[in-house]
Amino acid sequence: MVKVRTKDIIEKFKLELISGEEGIDRPISTSDISRPGIEMAGYFTYYPAERIQLLGKTELSFFKQLDDEQKKVRMEKMCTDITPAIIVSREMDVPKELIEASERESVPVLRSSFKTTRLSSHLTNFLESRLAPTTALHGVLVDIYGIGVLIMGKSGVGKSETALELVKRGHRLVADDCVEIRQEDQDTLVGNAPGLIEHLLEIRGLGIINVMTLFGAGAVRSYKRISLVIQLETWDQQKHYDRLGLEEDKMKIIDTDVTKITLPVRPGRNLAVIIEVAAMNFRLKRMGINAAEQFSARLTDVIEEGDREDL
Repeated sequence: MVKVRTKDIIEKFKLELISGEEGIDRPISTSDISRPGIEMAGYFTYYPAERIQLLGKTELSFFKQLDDEQKKVRMEKMCTDITPAIIVSREMDVPKELIEASERESVPVLRSSFKTTRLSSHLTNFLESRLAPTTALHGVLVDIYGIGVLIMGKSGVGKSETALELVKRGHRLVADDCVEIRQEDQDTLVGNAPGLIEHLLEIRGLGIINVMTLFGAGAVRSYKRISLVIQLETWDQQKHYDRLGLEEDKMKIIDTDVTKITLPVRPGRNLAVIIEVAAMNFRLKRMGINAAEQFSARLTDVIEEGDREDL
C-alpha cells in the first residue's frame, strides 16, 4: 500500500505547483533526497530517479552556464516516469526547459520559499516518519516517568486495569488494546493509538472510558518511544522467575530489540506499583546504577572473605 504521494508533500509543506500537475499522485518510495549536481554536469549513470530531486542555488547557477541544447537534454533526462517530484528552493525562477520536460513526462515541478538545506531536512524527517516500517501489537502503552512501557499479556490478565491505576498515580496513557508501532530509526520504536480508540480505555464490567475527559489532558499523550516491555502472565508454580534481576530478556519488535520483563500475576500483587518501580529501575540502569549487580558483587566479596578466613 502506498503511504506517501507527491500531493501529500505539496499539502504538508505548502509547495507551489509549477507544472506536471498530472503526476501529483505519484508514489514516493524512499526518504532519501537527491541534489542532482553531478547530473547537471551531464553524468546520469547512477541517477537516482526514484528520489525527490531538490534544486538549490548551486545547481541552478551552474545550469545557467550551459548552452541551450545542454539545458534541454539535462532536463529531459531528469524527468523520468518514476521521478516523484522536482523541487526548486528559495522561490527561484524555474527554468523553462524544466517546465517543458516536466509537462511531457508529467513530473510535478514544485517551488518552495525554504532554503535548500532546511527544506531537505524537513522533507527527510517527514518521509522517514511516514515511510517507517510499522506493525501493531495487542497491549497497553503508558508513559511512566518518561519511560515508554508497553504492557503485554493475554486477554483478561489485567493490562487495562493496571494502566488505569497508573493513570491515577499521575502517569500518562498512550494507547490501550491496540498499539500501532513504527520504527523511525535503527533502534527507535514509537507507539501510538489508532485514531478510533485514542484516549479510550476498556475496563471489563465497566465498559469504555475516556481518560482525557475523566483525568484531564495531562493524563494522555499522542505517542511515545517504547523503551521497556512488561509481559504479564498468570503465576506458574513450576516456572522459575528471576529474583535478582541479573538476567535481561529481550523482545524483537520489527528490527529492534527491546528490554523485556516478565511479571507473574496473582492476587495480592500490586502490579501498578511494581511496573512503576520497574520503569524507575530501568532508568537507573541506563544511568549506570544496577542494584542487582552491586548486590552480586558484595555477595562475591563476602564469600571470598569467608574462604580466606577458613584458610
